[in-house]
Amino acid sequence: MTAEPRFTPGAGHPGPAQPDELALVVAGRRLLLGPDGRFLRVADLPPDTAWLPLGTLDGVPAWVASVEDALPAGTDDAGQRDVGTPGRWVSWRTVAAELPEPYAALAGRALQVVTWRHSHRWCGACRAELTDVPGESARRCPECDLYVPMQLSPAVLVAITRPGPAGRPDELLLVRHSYGPTQLWALVAGFVEGGETLEAAVHREVGEEVGLTVRDLAYFGSQPWAMSGPGVLLAGFTAAAADPAAEPVVDGRELVQARWFPLDALPAELPPAYSLSRWLIDASAARARP
Repeated sequence: MTAEPRFTPGAGHPGPAQPDELALVVAGRRLLLGPDGRFLRVADLPPDTAWLPLGTLDGVPAWVASVEDALPAGTDDAGQRDVGTPGRWVSWRTVAAELPEPYAALAGRALQVVTWRHSHRWCGACRAELTDVPGESARRCPECDLYVPMQLSPAVLVAITRPGPAGRPDELLLVRHSYGPTQLWALVAGFVEGGETLEAAVHREVGEEVGLTVRDLAYFGSQPWAMSGPGVLLAGFTAAAADPAAEPVVDGRELVQARWFPLDALPAELPPAYSLSRWLIDASAARARP
């Protein structure tokens, strides 16, 4: 049996980038793939490309370069700026839908590194331009020595179930947001506040977003998630509705809909296959099968 490929993130492998090593190009929130849908190689890009290390995929170093003048929001993937290399520009949502683990993980790391460097160019203390710290995912101010690591932003999401009617499978709570991909049915989620545990964040978000309380909270897994910004780390949980008869109530601002769905009749408009949200939904649905 052939072992599955493994992506190991890191900023410490030595340069310079070599022709046969993996090359990712990011513009805004889009990634350039080769004509065959695979990652490019360093040799496919101009020799003066400025590369940043991402880590290794099966021991092969991977690098990312940024195209600064990305297209405005809403532009088609196919309309992205020409960098003189044959290929296809794809959105992060397309990456999450089409690329398997660990390739999607590597693409997410590329997007996070580029987005973080773009939003952390200047020192917040003295306004000098920051410089990269060799071997680290961090920047430093040459004037006041301020150290700026890529900080994590933890967020939680939870798959809430309740017993179905007699003889029917359990039901799963799904919601629709007023922003982002509004057509998708997703899980209740939100960022963790300072001084708050992950578990407390779940209880607070469920109460704030849908007016429910939960019990039997259990940790499921975690995932870095480039869709929500650089450094976002999702922590997933399962839970049961404390009151099985209670119905969700949304405020119409952040959430526009919340519904219980039988686990054997979930909607088609679900998060992409490469997402912790989808893994939680699929795991819940699997429990309903005979």
